[in-house]
Parts: sequence; C-alpha cells; structure tokens
Amino acid sequence: MRTCLRSLLFFVAAIPAVSAALAAGPVDVVMGTATPGGGFPVYGDAVVRTIAKTDPELHVEARNTRGSTENIPLLEAGKLDIALVQGEAAHEALQGVGRPPAKLAIIAAMYSTPGMFVVRADSPYRSIRDLRGKPVAFGARGSGLVILARYVLDGLGLDMDKDFQAVYLERAGDGPAMVADGRVAALWGGGSSWPGFTAVANGAHGGRFIVPDDKEIAAITARHGFLKVLTLPANSFKGQPEALASVGSWSVIMARPGLPAETAYRLTRALHLGEKMIADLLPQARETTAKNTAAVAPEARLHPGTLKYLKEIGEISKK
Repeated sequence: MRTCLRSLLFFVAAIPAVSAALAAGPVDVVMGTATPGGGFPVYGDAVVRTIAKTDPELHVEARNTRGSTENIPLLEAGKLDIALVQGEAAHEALQGVGRPPAKLAIIAAMYSTPGMFVVRADSPYRSIRDLRGKPVAFGARGSGLVILARYVLDGLGLDMDKDFQAVYLERAGDGPAMVADGRVAALWGGGSSWPGFTAVANGAHGGRFIVPDDKEIAAITARHGFLKVLTLPANSFKGQPEALASVGSWSVIMARPGLPAETAYRLTRALHLGEKMIADLLPQARETTAKNTAAVAPEARLHPGTLKYLKEIGEISKK
C-alpha cells in the first residue's frame, strides 16, 4: 500500500499542472456570456469544456446574460466572477467613458472582432452607404457589437438611429431569419466564427459581406484611435473567397474586483494548457493564447494572478 501511495505521489508531483490543481482544491467560478444565438455563449461553452479537462477541480458555470453591457455591472456587483466582454465595451468601462472607470481586470484575450454587415447574396447592397435608410439588425441591445457599430458609423459621420432603421434584437440568434425573409436588409456582427454570419452564409439565399473601404477605414481609425484594422481570413464563411479588412478590437475575459489571485492564475493556466483543445472546439478560439493575451492586454490591466502566470511561462518579462 505504501509503495502504491509513493508511486501515486511521485506521478502527481511529476506533472506540475495536475499537482498544483489538486493541491489548490476545488473552486467554483460563475462566468457571464450573452444571449443565446450569439458568439459569446458558443465561446463560453468551449471555455467550460476546456477548463474541465485541464483543471478538473476548477468548475466554471456559464450563464446567459444580455451581453457585455450587462456583464460589466454584474462583475462590479460581484454577481459574476468572470465574464466575456466585447472590446469596445471593455474600453469604455476601463477608460470611464460616460461612467466612473471600472476596477476590473483582464484574465485573457479571447479573439479579434472585425465588424461588418452581412446581406443576402441576391441583395442589391454593396456598400455601407447603400444601407442608409434601410432596416438593419444591429444585435441585442446589451451586446458590445452594438457599441462597435456605433463607433464605426460615427467614424463615417453616420448615426445608427437617424441614418438607418435600427432594429435591436431580444436574442442575437433572431437576426439571420430576419435577413432571410427580408425583414431587415442587413445584419451587423463580427468575428470569424460568429453564428449569425454562419447562419446567413449557409442559408438558402447565401450571404455577402459589406465592410468599410480603405478610405472609410482611415476615417474611422482617425476618429477612434483605439479601433484597430483587423482582417477576416478568406473562406471564414461560405461564399467568402477573399480576406476582408475592417476595424474592431479584441474581446476579453474580465474578472470581478477581488477575484483571488490563485483563481485567476488557475484560469489563465487552464486556458493556456488547453489552447489546442479550445481551438479544436471553436476555430475562432485559435486566437485564445497566452501569447495573444500578453500582446493585446496592457500589463497594468491584467489580473495579478494572470500576470504571475504569464511571467512564469516567459510571455511577459520578469522585471
């Protein structure tokens, strides 16, 4: 019996990730996502499944919310431990745009989100200007994608509610059917695996994407410098043979004030150890890497537990 016990202890000690997880004990984490049918619940499911494999003692429960703009106050109130937050919503919260600066920290960079419109492939619309005055589904009101749309259109001198017949959805998943049956001319969204784009592109009428042209991109980024030029790879969706350049930002996983450093450390480590698995579960999550977190998130915005782990693995230099 003692020999078996010694062998088991040697085995556990030989695997640092397993040893640390077992030593730390079980921890429950509540994660906010967004409305069903959007990209965040799909991504959240991939996070839950990945962490369950890489740190079985770290239990992550995904909860649907109204999206980024609800996730931030829920984090501040301590009603969520972590949450998925779209880049523009994170920017406004951390910078204190229209509100006091949020005391939230970043656990991980999720993926880049180039914003764009999708229309039926047989529609006459070819540019953003063509959509003026038309009904456009901009997403659920609580979604950070709505904030991105507002910034993009403002950079072009346009107003979502005055220059378009803006439609706001109860559920992000309602948009594709509205494009298919003609209730809206276009659906706004973002990202290389966004479910709304997939549904339209794979639908009976197919889809075509509308992005700002080079001159429009220059105007948008000149007015809103925090937005970055991002590229949607070719063939990300059916009927999209060429890469598309647009503007956007990175969505992030954020933590509530007071989340223990050890919990943040374990979350960061679990995601890093599971990079291949989460990429296999969701192509868009190929961008969820420790390297990208270190590159995208300002060091001062990282959770101390996340910063500790990134320094340990050499993605951030130890100063």
